[in-house]
Amino acid sequence: MWFRSSLMILALSSPVLAQEPVPNTAFDGETEVVASGLVHPWSLAFLPDGDLLVTERGGRLRLITEVGLVAEPVSGAPEPYVAGQGGMLDVVLHPDFAENGWVYLTYASGDRRANALAIARGRYADGALSDVETIFTANITKDTDAHYAGRMTFLPDGTFIVTIGEGFDYREEAQDPSNHFGTTVRLNDDGSVPADNPDIENGAPGVYSWGHRNAQAILYDAETGRIISHEHGPRGGDEVNIIEPGVNYGWPIATFGIDYSGAIISPYETYPGMRDPIVVWDPSIAPAGMTLYRGDMFPEWQGDLLIATLQPGNADTNSGHIRIVDLNENGLPQGQTVILGELDARVRDIRTAPDGSLYVLTDAFDGSVIRLSR
Repeated sequence: MWFRSSLMILALSSPVLAQEPVPNTAFDGETEVVASGLVHPWSLAFLPDGDLLVTERGGRLRLITEVGLVAEPVSGAPEPYVAGQGGMLDVVLHPDFAENGWVYLTYASGDRRANALAIARGRYADGALSDVETIFTANITKDTDAHYAGRMTFLPDGTFIVTIGEGFDYREEAQDPSNHFGTTVRLNDDGSVPADNPDIENGAPGVYSWGHRNAQAILYDAETGRIISHEHGPRGGDEVNIIEPGVNYGWPIATFGIDYSGAIISPYETYPGMRDPIVVWDPSIAPAGMTLYRGDMFPEWQGDLLIATLQPGNADTNSGHIRIVDLNENGLPQGQTVILGELDARVRDIRTAPDGSLYVLTDAFDGSVIRLSR
């Protein structure tokens, strides 16, 4: 099943280029440190009983209960290749977790000379994973420790999408859908390829879209039927995209950024036949996790994107923060707000809890889980 929205055509107007400084706004609510002492936490998931699962990039899956961080890591998790940006990455529960117990993990597999993004699933119960199996590994390896991507989101038909980075040194490969560099991939919940995936000439197994750099968030919004992702640009050019099947998103032929050296990557910001983003940030904010708010606790953010950032970008702060992108009734950006710029931290993830509160991860050797509520 391909997921398209009636709002999609409206979202194809010129990208909003966010360059003007955005002031840091005081957060109108309560902040509570739920847990600390996490080593570079990367992602979190809410268990039905109220506990949390949190990945640490160094290779561990951790459990947080109402009394705090459990000392022993969750057993049975796969052992990742840990270097640079590689390690244990995303954690997502199967939509039917209450019945089947499946937990999905993305991680870097392999070694220094040959590594790739992999996905494992296992059944979680009582602080342990069992029946763990690797259900997917990217079809091409790299010798870099950067740009794994690795975010996942489930779709309403039980399939899921995972983002895969282009390995930093292999950016031209993002224009070749016969490999998994710089792609999104749609899979069945057992890792097999859905029969109704887009028909892409010479496409690698599961490829849903290509032309991506390092997409650090992806989500499905049930109210609009849209799949929304964002990705890191190089020096400038971070972007938000509406993901559709069989579409080329341009990297590195079309980009609003330049190389870290200052060299021009491409003369084109947009290019015929390639999909434009709806938001571009220059300077870069280094977007990380993201949620689209559909809760009741913060009605002023209803339907808006809340994005964790690792860098200040054009915000009036020297810190990572939460960047709120206000979306109008047509799903198009119409303004931005910055909160939590005073954290003095890289902010790695943000998720909406079942009660409408928000949970934030700070990316540090002594990282924290922070709850935002009213």
